[in-house]
Amino acid sequence: MAWFSLSPEEWDAVRLSLKVAGVAMVASLPPGIAIAMVLARKEFWGKSLLNGLVHLPLVLPPVVTGYVLLLTFGRRGPVGSFLAENFGLVFSFRWTGAALACAVMGFPLMVRAIRLSIEAVDRKLEDAAATMGASPSWVFATVTLPLILPGIIAGMILCFAKAMGEFGATITFVSNIPGETQTLPSAIYTYTQVPGGDAHALRLTAVSVVISLGALLVSEFFARRVGTRVAQ
Repeated sequence: MAWFSLSPEEWDAVRLSLKVAGVAMVASLPPGIAIAMVLARKEFWGKSLLNGLVHLPLVLPPVVTGYVLLLTFGRRGPVGSFLAENFGLVFSFRWTGAALACAVMGFPLMVRAIRLSIEAVDRKLEDAAATMGASPSWVFATVTLPLILPGIIAGMILCFAKAMGEFGATITFVSNIPGETQTLPSAIYTYTQVPGGDAHALRLTAVSVVISLGALLVSEFFARRVGTRVAQ
């Protein structure tokens, strides 16, 4: 039974991962919905470029993404120094930086899920509400949003799952500090590098598999709901 008992250090990694992934997911939601709406509904010069930039973290090596974040949001970076001096907000080597890195890596998955959901909406329903005098914001809140809600939830879960498993960008940007930036993947990597750490790594691996699999199953459930709604 002791083999299944997590140590305080392991619990710290689990709690920090859940915290980082949750913050990354919530922080990504408003811009994710906005950009997905733009990509799904608007036609403009540079749309392909915007779409490419949004999905760039999926094809770039995570270490490259983390290094770009370090150059940009580090204490000496243009954005990082401005935020630190004016708002006291520091990302480098803090858990907030881990959340930022995870948000960047999970953002493309969220945007894609929401965009597909928006594209599946019957525009006639929105037009009908508009002809009855509803403002664009009211149409979105009462017609569009309920219809795309399954896609939003699926995107949030995908972003959360990606954040739970993020390693390369996080360790490059905020390092691997126990209790501050050491998430589950970082802790597993650390335990594989020390003698006698296999049991710790296996326990945390099992926890990661359970959390990620659960998130993917829930995401698949909502994705099927979207598909059923489109088919009707």
